[in-house]
Amino acid sequence: MKDFIINGLFCLFIVNVSGCTHSVEIIAHRGASYLAPENTMASVMLGWEKEADVEVDVYLSSDNRIVVIHDSSTKRTAVTDVNVAETTSEKLRELDVGKFKAEEFAGEQIPFLADIVETIPSNRRLYVEIKCGKEILPFLHRLIVESGKMSQIVIIGFDLETVTASKQLIDVPTYWLKGTGKDKETEEWIPHDLQLVQTARERGLDGMDVHYAGVTKEFMDAATASGQKLYVWTVDDPQEAVRLVRLGVAGITTNRPGWLAERLQNHASIRQPIAGR
Repeated sequence: MKDFIINGLFCLFIVNVSGCTHSVEIIAHRGASYLAPENTMASVMLGWEKEADVEVDVYLSSDNRIVVIHDSSTKRTAVTDVNVAETTSEKLRELDVGKFKAEEFAGEQIPFLADIVETIPSNRRLYVEIKCGKEILPFLHRLIVESGKMSQIVIIGFDLETVTASKQLIDVPTYWLKGTGKDKETEEWIPHDLQLVQTARERGLDGMDVHYAGVTKEFMDAATASGQKLYVWTVDDPQEAVRLVRLGVAGITTNRPGWLAERLQNHASIRQPIAGR
C-alpha cells in the first residue's frame, strides 16, 4: 500500500511539473530522415533502432507494385527524373535515392513496401501514408493481410475520399492528414477548424493527423469529445513537443525521433512499445 501511495504521488509530481497526463507515441517521419535519406531502408531501420514507430509514403508503380517514395516523381531524391506511377518498379529500383543525402548512402534503392513491412519489430507500428489515389487500395489490402502484421499497420492520407475508402476496405486504424497555413496579414498560423473533427468522425475514421502549428486546446478538446485520437506532424522543436504532449496528442511525428525523445522534459511520457497494439 505504501509503494502504491508513493507511486501515485510520483505520478502527480509528473503531471504538475510537465503537464503530461498520458503517454505519447514518437513516429519517425519517412524513417529517421534527419540522419538518413528519407523513405529508404536505411532511414526505416534507423527509426526502429531509435525505438520509434515509423512513417513512410507510398505510390503504386505502373506494374502495380507498392513503392516507398514521397513525391510523384523521382526528381528530388534521384538524379533521373521519372514519373513514379508511369514507371515499372524494376526501373524505379535502378535509381539511386541515397546519394542526394550523403555519399555514404549511395546505392540506396526505392524500397518495396512489402520489404519494409517485413522489418517491423514485434513491438512497433508502421504508418503508411497513401500519396496516390484509390487505385492502390486492393494491392495494399492484399499486402497487409498476407503480411501477418495487420495489427501493426496504420494508414494515413490527405485525400479524404481515399482514406475513407481505405477504412472501409482495410480494417486498421486510419487517420486523415490535414495541413494549415499562415494568416497573410499577421503571419500567424491558422488554427484547425473544429468541423474537421466532425467530418473525420462521420467518415468512420479513427481520428486526424494534422500540422502541429494549427493545434489548439479547443481543437484537442473537440477530438477528445468525439472519441478520436489526434496525431501531429512534423515536430523537431522540443518546446513545441512539450506543448503538444500537455494538450494530449496521441502521437508526434518527427524527423529526429531519438533526439526529440531525449529532449522531452518528461521521459515517462514517451509511450513504451506494446506488442500487438
